Amino acid sequence: MKRNNDQQLFQAYLQHVKRENRIVYIWQISILITFILLWEVASRFYWIDPLLFSSPTTIFQVVINKLSDGSMLNHLQVTLLETIAGFLLGTIFGIVLAISLWTSKRFSSVMDPYLVIMNAMPKVALGPIIIVAMGPGYISIITMGAIISVIITALVVYSAFNEVDPNYEKVLKSLGASKGQIFKNAIFPATLPAMISTLKVNVGLSWVGVVVGEFLVSKQGLGYLIIYGFQVFDFSLVMASLVLIAIFAAIMYKIVERIEVWLIKHSTS
Repeated sequence: MKRNNDQQLFQAYLQHVKRENRIVYIWQISILITFILLWEVASRFYWIDPLLFSSPTTIFQVVINKLSDGSMLNHLQVTLLETIAGFLLGTIFGIVLAISLWTSKRFSSVMDPYLVIMNAMPKVALGPIIIVAMGPGYISIITMGAIISVIITALVVYSAFNEVDPNYEKVLKSLGASKGQIFKNAIFPATLPAMISTLKVNVGLSWVGVVVGEFLVSKQGLGYLIIYGFQVFDFSLVMASLVLIAIFAAIMYKIVERIEVWLIKHSTS
């Protein structure tokens, strides 16, 4: 009898969660549609300057035309590859640095002031230096995408490592576990949500780094199209590029969310 009641309560909870997710999704879609409609109406009735802000229909036509002749697809591929590479490198190096800081307390103490200074330093301002050092090409742009997120990743993940209950580490040490075993069996599983949250933040940071890099040096990519659009006063092209950046950043974010669900499911199984 008690088991049946528990199952009913669990099913009721699942239905509540599904219903809540459905309501949130409906609100998200409704807000997006309302924004697009208001934007279109405001542009048509000249409540806003259509030359500067364009309109959804005009942007849609620009995207279709540019995709049809293949030019937009080429720029999109370049930016996507640079962003994904910068995102992966920044995240991996940031987590590796955080693990190194956790492994050696002395190394952590030595690096602490430098990490604080590097985190406070505006990474975008380093763009010209990186381009001069590495040359005007894909490597410098990918480096921009990585460097903008590596320090914040290291600091957030290292902080999460230190917030794990020290009793876990004490128990494993009493059983003769090594530093690596403690990390594998206690620290890593406990901080997995924090690492996933860092991935979500890094999606946006990587786009910022890559687009700024393309502003400065690239002859391809969505960042280049934005600068080119400003130069020739084609603001519809500028807005189309910004919309594509927003769409693909959202897609990357959703992919990270899927990875989060998969990792948490398999780490607890």
